[in-house]
Amino acid sequence: MAAIVEKRSRPAYSLDWIERYRPERHWLRGRAYRRAKRMMDLTLSLLALPVILPLFVIIALAIKIESPNGPVIFTQHRTGKGGRRFKMYKFRTMVPNAEELKKQLAHLNELQWPDFKITNDPRVTRVGKFLRKTSLDELPQIINVLRGEMSLVGPRPTSFDASTYQLWQTARLDVKPGLTGLWQVYGRASTEFDERLRLDIMYIEHRCLGLDLEILIRTVLAVFQGRGAH
Repeated sequence: MAAIVEKRSRPAYSLDWIERYRPERHWLRGRAYRRAKRMMDLTLSLLALPVILPLFVIIALAIKIESPNGPVIFTQHRTGKGGRRFKMYKFRTMVPNAEELKKQLAHLNELQWPDFKITNDPRVTRVGKFLRKTSLDELPQIINVLRGEMSLVGPRPTSFDASTYQLWQTARLDVKPGLTGLWQVYGRASTEFDERLRLDIMYIEHRCLGLDLEILIRTVLAVFQGRGAH
């Protein structure tokens, strides 16, 4: 599967660096790796809290000032490990009735359903545009990480249920979903689900603490360069 990913993705970006993390080089495997990754998730999340909490307050105030009638936090059921559904948290970046308007705007969808994306989506607020551009709207998912529903790195959880997956697509459900992953690194917001899934499978095949840390660093760089996928 890794060979398929590289062949199809190479024209857009290089994934050669991932081969540094070939499975035979891993010194932590199976349960030992999962435990170490959980410790890394908790440690990094807790260390980040002193910086994140003041941002929470500032962002919450900005959202309320622009649209006082809507909630600050947007919750949506997402599909996690093993196909289990959980509530994922984000800062609200759209008008309060965004889900209702989605049906009216379905004809403008630029991706294959059930994915949904509109360039310059009219439902996004001014504060929301800034939060999305900087990926700050994703910060509340630290709560999901602390609760063990998500990891810092892994496949992004889909809003659609696992029952809509084809059999080969269920491979992404073998691990916890992540706050960031390979396709976020490349700012591929318009990438179709199948291509994103091939990147997810490549991550799953090569996953180790070294790769997780490099993806986190590359994500930060992508955000500062304005390439963060959304």
